[in-house]
Amino acid sequence: MQSPSEASLFLASIDPDWARLVETIGPRPDMAPDTQEPYEALVRAVAYQQLHGKAAAAILGRLLELHGGQFPSPAALLATDVAQLRACGFSGRKIAYITGLAEASLAGSIPDHATALAMEDEALIAQLTALPGIGRWTVEMMLMHTLRRADILPVDDLGVREGFRRMKGLGTAPTPRSLQDIGIAWSPHRSSAAWYLWRVPRDYPAL
Repeated sequence: MQSPSEASLFLASIDPDWARLVETIGPRPDMAPDTQEPYEALVRAVAYQQLHGKAAAAILGRLLELHGGQFPSPAALLATDVAQLRACGFSGRKIAYITGLAEASLAGSIPDHATALAMEDEALIAQLTALPGIGRWTVEMMLMHTLRRADILPVDDLGVREGFRRMKGLGTAPTPRSLQDIGIAWSPHRSSAAWYLWRVPRDYPAL
Protein backbone atom coordinates (compact mmCIF):
# COMPACT_ATOMS: atom_id res chain seq x y z
CA MET A 1 0.00 0.00 0.00
CA GLN A 2 1.26 3.47 -0.81
CA SER A 3 2.26 5.64 2.13
CA PRO A 4 -0.54 7.82 3.55
CA SER A 5 1.49 10.96 2.93
CA GLU A 6 1.83 10.06 -0.74
CA ALA A 7 -1.91 9.38 -1.00
CA SER A 8 -2.80 12.68 0.66
CA LEU A 9 -0.46 14.62 -1.59
CA PHE A 10 -1.81 12.87 -4.66
CA LEU A 11 -5.44 13.61 -3.80
CA ALA A 12 -4.64 17.23 -2.93
CA SER A 13 -3.14 17.66 -6.39
CA ILE A 14 -6.35 16.64 -8.22
CA ASP A 15 -8.20 19.95 -7.95
CA PRO A 16 -8.86 22.82 -5.48
CA ASP A 17 -11.78 20.97 -3.85
CA TRP A 18 -9.60 17.99 -3.01
CA ALA A 19 -6.77 20.24 -1.87
CA ARG A 20 -9.10 22.04 0.52
CA LEU A 21 -10.57 18.84 1.88
CA VAL A 22 -7.15 17.28 2.53
CA GLU A 23 -6.06 20.49 4.27
CA THR A 24 -9.27 20.48 6.37
CA ILE A 25 -9.09 16.82 7.41
CA GLY A 26 -5.33 16.54 7.59
CA PRO A 27 -3.09 13.68 6.45
CA ARG A 28 -4.47 10.18 6.60
CA PRO A 29 -2.80 8.35 9.50
CA ASP A 30 -0.64 5.33 8.90
CA MET A 31 -2.68 2.15 8.85
CA ALA A 32 -0.95 -0.66 10.72
CA PRO A 33 -1.07 -4.15 9.17
CA ASP A 34 -4.18 -6.11 10.19
CA THR A 35 -4.05 -9.85 10.85
CA GLN A 36 -7.81 -10.33 11.23
CA GLU A 37 -9.07 -13.37 9.35
CA PRO A 38 -11.45 -12.75 6.42
CA TYR A 39 -14.11 -14.89 8.14
CA GLU A 40 -14.11 -12.55 11.15
CA ALA A 41 -14.02 -9.45 8.96
CA LEU A 42 -17.04 -10.64 6.99
CA VAL A 43 -19.06 -11.50 10.10
CA ARG A 44 -18.29 -8.07 11.51
CA ALA A 45 -19.26 -6.43 8.22
CA VAL A 46 -22.59 -8.29 8.21
CA ALA A 47 -23.27 -6.98 11.71
CA TYR A 48 -22.81 -3.44 10.42
CA GLN A 49 -25.06 -3.86 7.38
CA GLN A 50 -27.89 -1.27 7.48
CA LEU A 51 -27.19 -0.37 11.12
CA HIS A 52 -25.76 2.65 12.91
CA GLY A 53 -22.16 2.05 13.92
CA LYS A 54 -22.86 2.21 17.66
CA ALA A 55 -25.69 -0.32 17.41
CA ALA A 56 -23.56 -2.75 15.42
CA ALA A 57 -20.64 -2.36 17.83
CA ALA A 58 -22.96 -3.16 20.74
CA ILE A 59 -24.19 -6.31 19.01
CA LEU A 60 -20.64 -7.48 18.36
CA GLY A 61 -19.69 -6.65 21.93
CA ARG A 62 -22.43 -8.94 23.24
CA LEU A 63 -21.30 -11.69 20.86
CA LEU A 64 -17.77 -11.46 22.23
CA GLU A 65 -19.09 -11.54 25.80
CA LEU A 66 -20.71 -14.89 25.02
CA HIS A 67 -17.27 -16.23 24.11
CA GLY A 68 -15.13 -14.91 26.92
CA GLY A 69 -14.18 -11.70 25.13
CA GLN A 70 -12.80 -13.52 22.10
CA PHE A 71 -14.26 -13.54 18.60
CA PRO A 72 -15.85 -16.96 18.11
CA SER A 73 -14.24 -19.42 15.75
CA PRO A 74 -16.49 -20.81 13.01
CA ALA A 75 -17.14 -23.94 15.07
CA ALA A 76 -17.90 -21.91 18.19
CA LEU A 77 -20.29 -19.64 16.30
CA LEU A 78 -22.17 -22.64 14.90
CA ALA A 79 -22.41 -24.08 18.42
CA THR A 80 -23.97 -20.87 19.76
CA ASP A 81 -27.70 -21.15 20.40
CA VAL A 82 -29.86 -19.13 18.01
CA ALA A 83 -31.69 -17.59 20.97
CA GLN A 84 -28.37 -16.29 22.29
CA LEU A 85 -27.54 -14.76 18.91
CA ARG A 86 -30.95 -13.09 18.86
CA ALA A 87 -30.30 -11.77 22.37
CA CYS A 88 -27.09 -10.20 21.03
CA GLY A 89 -29.26 -8.23 18.60
CA PHE A 90 -28.80 -10.18 15.37
CA SER A 91 -31.88 -10.42 13.19
CA GLY A 92 -33.01 -13.80 11.89
CA ARG A 93 -31.64 -12.97 8.47
CA LYS A 94 -28.25 -11.92 9.82
CA ILE A 95 -28.07 -15.07 11.95
CA ALA A 96 -28.52 -17.07 8.75
CA TYR A 97 -25.79 -15.04 7.07
CA ILE A 98 -23.20 -15.30 9.83
CA THR A 99 -23.79 -19.00 10.45
CA GLY A 100 -23.51 -19.47 6.69
CA LEU A 101 -20.15 -17.72 6.84
CA ALA A 102 -19.03 -20.04 9.63
CA GLU A 103 -20.03 -23.06 7.56
CA ALA A 104 -18.30 -21.65 4.48
CA SER A 105 -15.12 -21.04 6.48
CA LEU A 106 -15.06 -24.61 7.73
CA ALA A 107 -15.67 -25.83 4.17
CA GLY A 108 -12.74 -23.80 2.87
CA SER A 109 -14.87 -21.40 0.80
CA ILE A 110 -13.45 -18.39 2.67
CA PRO A 111 -9.69 -18.05 2.26
CA ASP A 112 -7.45 -17.51 5.25
CA HIS A 113 -5.59 -14.23 5.68
CA ALA A 114 -2.42 -15.31 3.89
CA THR A 115 -4.32 -16.72 0.92
CA ALA A 116 -6.54 -13.64 0.67
CA LEU A 117 -3.48 -11.37 0.65
CA ALA A 118 -2.19 -13.16 -2.44
CA MET A 119 -5.50 -12.92 -4.33
CA GLU A 120 -6.52 -10.16 -6.73
CA ASP A 121 -9.32 -7.81 -5.63
CA GLU A 122 -11.86 -8.92 -8.23
CA ALA A 123 -11.11 -12.61 -7.65
CA LEU A 124 -11.84 -12.19 -3.94
CA ILE A 125 -14.98 -10.21 -4.67
CA ALA A 126 -16.24 -12.87 -7.09
CA GLN A 127 -15.52 -15.72 -4.67
CA LEU A 128 -17.00 -14.13 -1.56
CA THR A 129 -20.08 -12.51 -3.10
CA ALA A 130 -21.20 -16.03 -4.03
CA LEU A 131 -21.93 -16.51 -0.30
CA PRO A 132 -25.45 -15.65 0.96
CA GLY A 133 -25.71 -12.15 2.41
CA ILE A 134 -22.33 -11.03 1.11
CA GLY A 135 -22.50 -8.23 -1.44
CA ARG A 136 -19.75 -6.28 -3.10
CA TRP A 137 -19.79 -3.53 -0.43
CA THR A 138 -19.18 -6.08 2.34
CA VAL A 139 -16.15 -7.52 0.57
CA GLU A 140 -14.86 -4.04 -0.24
CA MET A 141 -14.92 -3.18 3.46
CA MET A 142 -12.80 -6.25 4.14
CA LEU A 143 -10.42 -5.34 1.32
CA MET A 144 -9.98 -1.82 2.66
CA HIS A 145 -9.91 -2.36 6.40
CA THR A 146 -8.52 -5.88 6.80
CA LEU A 147 -6.30 -6.43 3.76
CA ARG A 148 -5.39 -2.70 3.52
CA ARG A 149 -5.85 -2.55 -0.25
CA ALA A 150 -4.98 0.92 -1.50
CA ASP A 151 -7.23 1.27 -4.52
CA ILE A 152 -10.78 0.33 -3.47
CA LEU A 153 -13.67 2.73 -4.06
CA PRO A 154 -17.01 1.52 -2.58
CA VAL A 155 -19.28 3.41 -4.96
CA ASP A 156 -22.42 1.88 -3.43
CA ASP A 157 -21.58 3.45 -0.07
CA LEU A 158 -23.97 6.32 0.65
CA GLY A 159 -21.45 8.02 2.93
CA VAL A 160 -18.86 8.18 0.17
CA ARG A 161 -21.33 9.54 -2.36
CA GLU A 162 -22.71 12.10 0.10
CA GLY A 163 -19.19 13.15 1.03
CA PHE A 164 -18.43 13.83 -2.62
CA ARG A 165 -21.66 15.81 -2.94
CA ARG A 166 -20.73 18.01 0.03
CA MET A 167 -17.13 18.42 -1.12
CA LYS A 168 -18.30 19.62 -4.53
CA GLY A 169 -21.35 21.55 -3.30
CA LEU A 170 -23.72 19.50 -5.47
CA GLY A 171 -27.50 19.40 -5.10
CA THR A 172 -27.62 15.61 -5.37
CA ALA A 173 -25.11 12.86 -4.81
CA PRO A 174 -23.65 11.09 -7.85
CA THR A 175 -24.95 7.67 -8.81
CA PRO A 176 -22.67 4.70 -8.15
CA ARG A 177 -21.92 4.42 -11.88
CA SER A 178 -21.13 8.12 -12.13
CA LEU A 179 -18.86 8.01 -9.08
CA GLN A 180 -17.08 4.99 -10.49
CA ASP A 181 -16.23 6.98 -13.60
CA ILE A 182 -15.25 10.07 -11.60
CA GLY A 183 -13.09 8.00 -9.27
CA ILE A 184 -10.85 6.71 -12.04
CA ALA A 185 -8.85 9.92 -11.63
CA TRP A 186 -8.24 9.04 -7.95
CA SER A 187 -6.47 5.76 -8.71
CA PRO A 188 -4.21 4.32 -7.30
CA HIS A 189 -5.36 5.93 -4.04
CA ARG A 190 -9.11 5.35 -4.12
CA SER A 191 -9.19 3.79 -0.64
CA SER A 192 -7.73 7.01 0.75
CA ALA A 193 -10.22 9.01 -1.31
CA ALA A 194 -13.06 7.07 0.34
CA TRP A 195 -11.47 7.67 3.77
CA TYR A 196 -11.53 11.42 3.14
CA LEU A 197 -15.04 11.46 1.70
CA TRP A 198 -16.37 9.62 4.76
CA ARG A 199 -15.03 12.49 6.86
CA VAL A 200 -16.40 15.51 4.97
CA PRO A 201 -18.17 17.63 7.63
CA ARG A 202 -21.94 17.82 7.20
CA ASP A 203 -21.80 21.62 7.12
CA TYR A 204 -18.82 21.64 4.76
CA PRO A 205 -19.21 24.47 2.20
CA ALA A 206 -17.82 24.05 -1.27
CA LEU A 207 -15.43 26.62 -2.72
